[in-house]
Amino acid sequence: MTTTTSTPGADASRFPTTLPGAVADTLMWADPQDVEPAALEQLRTISRLPWVHGLRVMPDVHLGKGATVGSVVAMRDAVSPAAVGVDIGCGMTAVRTDLTTEDLPEDLRSLRHAVERAVPVGFHAHDVAPDVDRLGLGRGRTDGRGTAWDWRGFWAGFRGLHDAVQDRESKAMKQMGTLGGGNHFIEVTTDDTGRVWLMLHSGSRNIGKELAERHIAAAKGLDHNLDLPDRDLAVFLAGTPQMDAYLRDLYWAQDYAARNRAVMMALVREVVSTWFGRSGREVGYDREISCHHNYVAQERYDDVDLVVTRKGAIRAGRGDLGLIPGSMGTGSYVVRGLGDERSYCSASHGAGRTMSRTRARKTFTIDDLARQTSGVECRKDAGVLDEIPAAYKDLESVIAAQTDLVSVEARLTTLLCVKG
Repeated sequence: MTTTTSTPGADASRFPTTLPGAVADTLMWADPQDVEPAALEQLRTISRLPWVHGLRVMPDVHLGKGATVGSVVAMRDAVSPAAVGVDIGCGMTAVRTDLTTEDLPEDLRSLRHAVERAVPVGFHAHDVAPDVDRLGLGRGRTDGRGTAWDWRGFWAGFRGLHDAVQDRESKAMKQMGTLGGGNHFIEVTTDDTGRVWLMLHSGSRNIGKELAERHIAAAKGLDHNLDLPDRDLAVFLAGTPQMDAYLRDLYWAQDYAARNRAVMMALVREVVSTWFGRSGREVGYDREISCHHNYVAQERYDDVDLVVTRKGAIRAGRGDLGLIPGSMGTGSYVVRGLGDERSYCSASHGAGRTMSRTRARKTFTIDDLARQTSGVECRKDAGVLDEIPAAYKDLESVIAAQTDLVSVEARLTTLLCVKG
């Protein structure tokens, strides 16, 4: 991989900064004056939880359900399901190909339609569960961490999940390798050297959502959470059956999300290889990069063992490769973590929204969407209007605010974008 030596943007030396009114140690890689007041108050509420050791705020911060998107919460002997969110394990996967822009035709519409036929989007699922052996994800294949895929053991773990989801196994199997909707996407992009990349963004689909919602509801009913300023921030305490059950289900859902992205990427690679193979062009692929940005990890900072939840944040330990996307049409960044422990080795997960989906639909028109996605092969209709680039923060500014957290490996420009 060719490393880009320059990082866009402005002086980041003023970060991190503190959050006025916060109780727990809180550092921000965003100017509080540029953050919506409701999000700032939400951060202050999180900082008042007695279990919070520290709170870190990323430059893509914005209001979320319960916990703020773009926040990293480090707790002692506790975990808050809302600090992860309902799309457990949501994240990114990308791979660089040996294709260049010179290999691409001017019109990519048929390629987009081929991807949409291979990967169900929105609420759709596969008719039957994907054949992971045929896709090269069976025996002998390893994930990005070098761990062998054990599909039989993984699905056997379903029987240990929450009782209320036991009738969802077939649905979960058929949703494996599907995109979903909202801000999830599949893209064909190019870097500054002209190399073509494939990239996608998705999570644990319906099964992760159902598990999260059931555990959030259970946490709200526990006695120690009854007097919290925001019941959506209810926690489970270490050493209790409730926390053990949540972490069991959460880790399974995080694994599901990683596998979902792997299956999807295998399907997209198959489409691309077949599409170019018709003209005799064999496509080569580098090793995939994958990272969660809604997840839990047990880590140690300040000589304290902590439960760290990243909601809209990636791990940026020294040498970690990560992916920070913008909105449809604005491109993405491949980054390498610098291991800054002030941020709990974290960085932003994307550009972050500046307005709600409802407001975006009321503010912009389909003509606005067409103009803002000019040059990108993608849907340009009312169904994706709430994903218009202007509803998101400026990606260059987000990257510029965290030059002490990550270095830029590649800047990716979007050529094709599939949305649910």
